[in-house]
Amino acid sequence: MAIAPIEQHDERFMAAAIRLSQRHVGLTGSNPSVGALVVRFDGAGAPLVVARGVTAGGGRPHAEVVALSEAGDAARGATVYVTLEPCSHHGLTPPCASALLRAGVKRVVVALGDPDMRVDGRGFAMLRAGGVEVVEHVGAADARDPLAGFMSRMRTGRPLLTVKVAVSADGGIALAGHRPVQISSPIANAQTHLVRARSDVILVGVGTVESDDPMLTCRLPGLENRSPVRVVYDPALRTRVDRQLVSTAREVPTIFAIRESISEERLAAFREAGCEFLPLAEGEGPEALLRHLGERRASSVLFEAGERFGRAVLDAGLADRIVVVHAPLTLGPGRVVSPVRDDHLSAMRLTREERFGCDIWREYERIESPCLPVS
Repeated sequence: MAIAPIEQHDERFMAAAIRLSQRHVGLTGSNPSVGALVVRFDGAGAPLVVARGVTAGGGRPHAEVVALSEAGDAARGATVYVTLEPCSHHGLTPPCASALLRAGVKRVVVALGDPDMRVDGRGFAMLRAGGVEVVEHVGAADARDPLAGFMSRMRTGRPLLTVKVAVSADGGIALAGHRPVQISSPIANAQTHLVRARSDVILVGVGTVESDDPMLTCRLPGLENRSPVRVVYDPALRTRVDRQLVSTAREVPTIFAIRESISEERLAAFREAGCEFLPLAEGEGPEALLRHLGERRASSVLFEAGERFGRAVLDAGLADRIVVVHAPLTLGPGRVVSPVRDDHLSAMRLTREERFGCDIWREYERIESPCLPVS
């Protein structure tokens, strides 16, 4: 019986590496969550996966190092499938391209190149110079999602921004007088918490804090330790110190984006509670806030949008993705209207539609986005 060429297995094993990379999205700090497989193609037998790796929590060690360590001597002559170009620079750890060469791998199959200026093709060049066969762009379209935040920060200097709203059947997000109400179902809420767990930062405006007094944590069983950093856009620091975000700031990092002119006397109680501050210069708004978060090496931001700040962000064209949860209940006269309008969605394409309980969950992605990697 004829033996299938190795290349015929590339898409299948890359798909497995991509699924593996999804596991640590939101856990790897400033580094991307990358997946890697070490596969042996020996003789007439079926290919054998001898090791797997995903970027460790905090971003180190990298996926390739994890996989090569597990493979040991079995890596020699093997094919490695990795979702992002192996790094080529000396940072806090040695280059992954060098580790692959030392391990004696024969072939490296990669989904996406790394736009980091310290890498950007140099990883491929190192491998080829060392006699390793390199195959690029396998499974690139599917590899985009877990790497989108990292790609955004590398290409634009700011994190990928996902705007999320839950909307009633009559287009509302809160009752008259900005009174909070539970709009989406428990099943859809669980999906929201999953998105939180995969985000570096969760962002809200001061209006949301004052009307809802939210916790903004991930409360899915087993994922409680994956709550993102909480950021409140509150230029005048109107938040009251008795809010839950303030009282729990030593448990979950909490940052207030404020005007530089706020007095130290006003900040004292917040500092005492463990809050941090991100000063904004006069005239700086949401776009500058995103840039500052990128400087802090945040790659993904989930913005749970209220009315005013949500409209400002959307009107500025800052959303890379929009999630709208449509619920069947009605809120009636005087309701607070959703900041997401049809003209915001006209610049987007629908990428996902699901039913969660009685709700419809729709995800949109910007059609022409500088933040999303090219497949």
